[in-house]
Amino acid sequence: MKRGSRKPSKSDPDAYQNSGSVSNSKGAAAAAAGQFSDGTSAATAATPTIEVLPMFRDVPVPERQLLFFKKCQICCFQFDFSDTLKMVREKEIKRQNLVELVDYVQSGSGKISEGNQEEMIRMISLNIFRCLPPGSHENHGPVSIETEEDDPYLDPSWPHLQLVYELLLRYVVSTDTDAKIAKRYIDHSFVLKLLDMFDTEDPREREYLKTILHRIYGKFMVHRPFIRKAINNIFYQFIYETERNCGIAELLEILGSIINGFALPMKEEHKLFLMRALIPLHKPKSIAMYHQQLSYCITQFVEKDHKLADTVIRGLLKYWPITNCQKEVLFLGELEEVLEATQAAEFQRCMVPLFRQIARCLNSPHFQVAERALFMWNNEHIVSLMALNRTVVLPIIFEALETNIQAHWNPAVHGLTINIRKMFMEMDAEFFEECQRQHSEKQAHAKMAEDQRKQTWERLADSSVAHQIE
Repeated sequence: MKRGSRKPSKSDPDAYQNSGSVSNSKGAAAAAAGQFSDGTSAATAATPTIEVLPMFRDVPVPERQLLFFKKCQICCFQFDFSDTLKMVREKEIKRQNLVELVDYVQSGSGKISEGNQEEMIRMISLNIFRCLPPGSHENHGPVSIETEEDDPYLDPSWPHLQLVYELLLRYVVSTDTDAKIAKRYIDHSFVLKLLDMFDTEDPREREYLKTILHRIYGKFMVHRPFIRKAINNIFYQFIYETERNCGIAELLEILGSIINGFALPMKEEHKLFLMRALIPLHKPKSIAMYHQQLSYCITQFVEKDHKLADTVIRGLLKYWPITNCQKEVLFLGELEEVLEATQAAEFQRCMVPLFRQIARCLNSPHFQVAERALFMWNNEHIVSLMALNRTVVLPIIFEALETNIQAHWNPAVHGLTINIRKMFMEMDAEFFEECQRQHSEKQAHAKMAEDQRKQTWERLADSSVAHQIE
């Protein structure tokens, strides 16, 4: 906000921009910006002497707005937390002031003036919007599934950062915070910077960011389309450019709640988001890091609008992994959840390509893939869909079932296959026998063709030997 020139009164918090809240000759205004007039940051310059301010309860109510402003100014200082013995007193003073600010906002002791709201958001921005340290992926390329087991990076400045995030959260959720006024400070630029911070490797920070962004989405209706579009852009960059962002799981968790609140009939914008962002998120190798949240979002779409089941299933088949067995097991689990919410009409549209893929999974030499595919027959809804369409489904998977019974190395897969074969036999014995007859004929024809090939090669070999003798 732009302020006009006027004579400051004793009760005006703006008067304290040049007051002694930070007793350093460089001036409080520079302190509030986190640096001195020569451009040196407060953390690296000569140690400033920070004034110890009284607690809110120790000052009269009319003076608390002034004290709030001064505390925000002190909290603008940045410190080096890599050295725990450096500026210990100043760090503790800042921490105590942050605790006081959090308690003041949370308790609702008094409505915060617009000037103080602006100063508080500026202080919060100075603290949380920073350059993140290089990630482990910058030396080793895109993140691998095994990275999930590594110890996460923990920001050493978290004792202060946590309090700053807590202050922002309490401000956003407070019933005293007027969204019409707060949106001047929590604007599009602020939201974009907040989204950038989701790439931090510290899981504690991502958890706060997730909660705060969700609350902002709920409180500031004017920002909702912008937030959805900004998250879209993060996903596009992740899918098609970097394949690296630590906060994809948290963003999907927020979206899961947002999708749950979509009104029906669903807007075309939301359907495009499903097709252009959520379904392609199955492509990156690091899907295991966020698959649970992604699967929930996808299932929410299908439960909201059953007609989207065909689109989702065909999208899964498009990105189905070929050589990554762990990823294939994840896909099979998600496929079962989608089929659970699929109606008969949508099932019929995609059942042919769907069961061709399931047949390939049944014959997978990786026992976990084959076993996970066979577990689908434990789902009553999926079995009922198969029963209604058995004349299409059984011929597609019959050969895969017979191959497993005859040749699969894993006894558990072998046993499950026998149970499923028996299930189909009891479902429609006559049609099962017809499939068995067709399979036997197909095998006989295949054997005959193989014998003919062998005979042809033998004749060619004999002819070649005779030609050499001549």
